[in-house]
Amino acid sequence: MNVDNLVKDIRSWKTTLIGCLTGVAIIIPQLIAVLDSNPETVFELPLLLAGLAAIGIGTVAKDGDKSTEDVN
Repeated sequence: MNVDNLVKDIRSWKTTLIGCLTGVAIIIPQLIAVLDSNPETVFELPLLLAGLAAIGIGTVAKDGDKSTEDVN
């Protein structure tokens, strides 16, 4: 898949952006917990999955100000 096609497929850019930012904000602390050398920090798989879910939901959801016809 080419980046130009991906950008064209994102019709609801606002929800996609918010979903991605939310997902990244959830995922980054989990990645830090995995990569640091402190044994007291704990990686939490449910939070990682929640971040991935936020990205997925943001990608497939449509903006509130768009009708179904606008998105299709």
